[in-house]
Amino acid sequence: MTGPVVWLARHGETEWSASGQHTSRTDLPLTVAGEQEAIALGTMLRSEHFDLVESSPRQRAVRTAELAGFKPAIYNDLAEWDYGELEGLTTGQIRANYPGWEIWHGPWPGGETGGQVAARADRVVQRARALPSGAKALLFSHGHLLRVLTARWLGQPPATGRFFVLGTATVSVLSWEHGGAAVAQWNVPPSLAPGAPPAGVTPPAPGAPPGSPR
Repeated sequence: MTGPVVWLARHGETEWSASGQHTSRTDLPLTVAGEQEAIALGTMLRSEHFDLVESSPRQRAVRTAELAGFKPAIYNDLAEWDYGELEGLTTGQIRANYPGWEIWHGPWPGGETGGQVAARADRVVQRARALPSGAKALLFSHGHLLRVLTARWLGQPPATGRFFVLGTATVSVLSWEHGGAAVAQWNVPPSLAPGAPPAGVTPPAPGAPPGSPR
């Protein structure tokens, strides 16, 4: 089996991503550094044509898409894992109450379980795989959601996402090899993009080709 290819873009830096605080529903803006990261993403993405461009509803994801030169459709299933009562806490703070805690195994007081996040990720995968073979989708979202999505793309349980470390403003590509789902690229920052324009070159204005729809 072969099919469409899915490009994943994690949003740029926010105050809480920089400090290691878990951020889901809290709708933080990008930092100045995060805005620059988002602009740099455009150097990776602008030469590609995407048949579907979607974003989490959170402003940090939407703004990343806009600064990269895209006008994404909003898809709620791309929102970050709901951390419930753990929102805004660092892993160290959480472990003070739950020794050895990891997001992958919980607990998740007042938030989503791994299975619930996987159910959302499965819907994202199903939508992407409904595209024609060879089509490209571009999804702007968040670290934990994209890691679960990748695990589900590969047919693995959501906790497999723990192996896929993902930085801010990076691009990853989910594809196919020998008929099976595979990861073609992972956690690629703009500075490592093959053929990326020199620093200081800005992406085209929203609505300008190539790369449409924006």
